[in-house]
Amino acid sequence: MLVLRLVLQFFRLLLWPLSRLRRAKAAPDGAYVHLEIDGAVTDVAAPARPWDAWVRKRAVTVHGIAELVDAILDDPKPRGLLVTLKSLHAGMATATSLRAQLSRLRDAGRDVVVFLPLGGDTREYYVATAAARIFVGPQTTVAPLGFAVNARYLRGALEKAGLTPEVFARGTYKSAGETLVRDSMSDAQREQMEALLATFYDELVDAVAEGRHLDVETARARIDAAPYRAADAVTAGMADGEAYDDEVAHKLEDAKLVPAAAYLAARAGGRIGPLRPEPFIGVVRVHGPIATDNAMHLPFATDEPLIQVVRRARRDPKVRAVILHIDSPGGSALASDRIHHELVRLAAEKPLIACMANVAASGGYYVAAPAHVIVAEPTTVTGSIGVVAARFTPEPLLSRLGITTSSLRRGEHAGLLNPAGPLSDGERGAIEKELDGVYRGFVQVVSDGRKKSYDEVHAVAQGRVWVGRDARARGLVDELGGFATALRLARERGGARDESQGRKLAPKVLRPPRSPLPPLSPEHREKRVARVAALRLLALLGLGPSALLFGSARKERLFLWSELGERFSQIE
Repeated sequence: MLVLRLVLQFFRLLLWPLSRLRRAKAAPDGAYVHLEIDGAVTDVAAPARPWDAWVRKRAVTVHGIAELVDAILDDPKPRGLLVTLKSLHAGMATATSLRAQLSRLRDAGRDVVVFLPLGGDTREYYVATAAARIFVGPQTTVAPLGFAVNARYLRGALEKAGLTPEVFARGTYKSAGETLVRDSMSDAQREQMEALLATFYDELVDAVAEGRHLDVETARARIDAAPYRAADAVTAGMADGEAYDDEVAHKLEDAKLVPAAAYLAARAGGRIGPLRPEPFIGVVRVHGPIATDNAMHLPFATDEPLIQVVRRARRDPKVRAVILHIDSPGGSALASDRIHHELVRLAAEKPLIACMANVAASGGYYVAAPAHVIVAEPTTVTGSIGVVAARFTPEPLLSRLGITTSSLRRGEHAGLLNPAGPLSDGERGAIEKELDGVYRGFVQVVSDGRKKSYDEVHAVAQGRVWVGRDARARGLVDELGGFATALRLARERGGARDESQGRKLAPKVLRPPRSPLPPLSPEHREKRVARVAALRLLALLGLGPSALLFGSARKERLFLWSELGERFSQIE
């Protein structure tokens, strides 16, 4: 490996003059660097593999945009940045981080222009308000409508179907199961959903007021008057002009447009890399519902691969600090606890910074608790410190179909996991006792991690979800910001620079080990298709992943799930 590095360094030295020339000519005077966003945006992505470019489009990341902003600020030649924003698939917290990076460039005196060739909805327009000028495609619609949340309540439908749900929860606000047993939204759920929507809406109003130079009341009125046709958006001051793709350069005084990827590659030229691998900031991603098993190969955060990644980060001397990047609504209590244990061991040896993205709730907060610092955007959804369990009894349905059940039992609670009939008082008491224990353990984990008393945590727990801004006021979050803030803190605690080379420690996503999967048998393929079909049916009914009860009691402790999909996940 060292010989290969020496050979590479030799060729870099040979090409160094050309690389320096390319760096100097990355952009001509007065040019605009052009960034196109069309689809998913995440905070940070795993390192690209050589074949990735052939099978998927390169991911746009907030961290990559931050590096682009740094490069432009370090180069006096570009006049500014043009962002063509076709579509944005991202949560509100990611949109907040993206907007903050564009605002940083604008605040530094560079021109930031956003072009919406297809118009835009709330999140796209929210990001666009960071620009000094906004252009929209003719005959498009600009629709910063605000935010709404919808919940479907299935009690009546389940009764007609002959299914009897039983939901057990610890925490006044732990409402994931209420759609199964109620006809309408509970007061507690309404309270926390109203608080989330109010924060998101206020953030949008403030962004429009700041970006379009309006007072708050006028900005609110402009939002409430949406949607706008393109020409009407210009008249209302929500945009600065209309343009087709080939007309945008003319709007910028016919300035040259330099693609962002080419610009960054040129600016990176002329640097001689190290002979040996450099220390770095490890990034461990907890993305998706947390589970102990992922036989369906869905985008879940499965405990075993994550445990191996955390252990690698702890043992690798090149990893100076770790950013735990969380974008998860929670999941299995058992899996969350196993991951948490490994993170406690890691935090005892290395700096650990938790960076909450769009959602870090329930189990997502559980795994964040050991971190030395927790960072969240003001619009991150977090908290939900509580536990919920559920079971269905199909006996009424079976009776209608003429099906009877005969059961034999040995053991006071032998029927606890048998859905054929209702629970006895003793079995119901056993579940209540189990829930009490899990809830106390959850609160204690947060108490230990946040260095607070049990009663202090219990007061802000109760299954209540908070936005990052409110969570910080209650001591559940330490700093407001996104991945850039977490990276700064990790560098400060892990050694701001690699002393041997004088470079900033770079973040590197740590991948879980990849094991070859055996080919699925026809029987397994049929089961997987059936499971995916069931997931789609649940999503169609509005249940989302909140209706999933992972695994068996042996693994999941009485079908406990810790917020796979609270209603905040459906905020549009």
